[in-house]
Amino acid sequence: MTGELSNLFNAFDRGRISRRQLLQALGVAVAAAPASVLARGQHGRGQGRGEGRGRQPLDTTPARLPFESTGWRTVLLDHFTCEVDDYAKEAAYYNALMNWAIREDDGKQAMLDIGDWGGLILKGGYQAPPPTDEAKARVNARFTNFAWGITPWDTKKVEAALKARGLDPVAENHGKTFESFHVKDPDGFDLQITNGNRHNRRTTAAHGKTSAPAPFPHTDWKTIWLDHISYEVPDYKKTVAFYQALLGWKPGTDEGNQNQVEAGEVGDLIIRTFNRPGAPAPSGANIGHIAFGITPFDPDQVKDGLEKRGLPARVDTGGRGDIHTAGYKSYHTKTPNGFDLQISSTTRATRTPPPVPRRTTTGG
Repeated sequence: MTGELSNLFNAFDRGRISRRQLLQALGVAVAAAPASVLARGQHGRGQGRGEGRGRQPLDTTPARLPFESTGWRTVLLDHFTCEVDDYAKEAAYYNALMNWAIREDDGKQAMLDIGDWGGLILKGGYQAPPPTDEAKARVNARFTNFAWGITPWDTKKVEAALKARGLDPVAENHGKTFESFHVKDPDGFDLQITNGNRHNRRTTAAHGKTSAPAPFPHTDWKTIWLDHISYEVPDYKKTVAFYQALLGWKPGTDEGNQNQVEAGEVGDLIIRTFNRPGAPAPSGANIGHIAFGITPFDPDQVKDGLEKRGLPARVDTGGRGDIHTAGYKSYHTKTPNGFDLQISSTTRATRTPPPVPRRTTTGG
């Protein structure tokens, strides 16, 4: 597959172009193309789409915005919060594999820096209920919060805007530099909105340590991008509209069961209808996995690096063939507490593929 075709399929997989646009770019008549050809997609995209003979197409009409847009822009992944069984082991793992620096460990939780652009708070003591399918391993990891820095920030105006939209903000401030409000999104997930930006977060080097030893030798990988968060919800359309209005996130192409949205210049989220086989549908939101872009990314070296450390390396190219030639390259692996961590080649520069070329016609 040529680079141009790879970019086209990658754009379709990531929701940047519609099926019609893809077919037009390929010079194929829409009416003549079987839906099954394009029903496969990245990260489960296309599963249960309801397309094809004998099926009704799924509704791709976007939901109405729940309130007036705030005009805010998302400028920082301030931090995630994740509850795990053994936070020290999880922290040591991320430190060694992903080179996330440990900023602080107080014996109950650890704070890590994801490069200079994100953060992770790991809290201990979480025990997940037994899985309904006995063949599945228990995942003792649960993300309970994400915090996003926005601009413009004016504490009183932000609070007033949240109240005006019926969101009942709860303030959480630390020192002179950290200001934030907690609200609930449509699925009850703890959304934190902060004054964070790259000028007031992680401005000093992190020199913390955790009690667990490194589980294996450090890699030379640098985490440089939030490829995507797989955000599983009961009604993805409603959730997409909420974040579009509140935080200025930009929806991609509605696939009928999910939408990949851009969270400003921070990264992407795939907001999707919960559809994992064998698992009960959640009553609220769930983060199924998170993908981070790293550098350097050589498919063979990354796989070798994972396997030498005793970690699984499941290939994910979005259903587009060999990992050496596919437009999207990634591996899924597991953390010590069983969370699905995805490592990809995606960077900010490759986040959005080139524009779809227009089909030209010639005489004759």
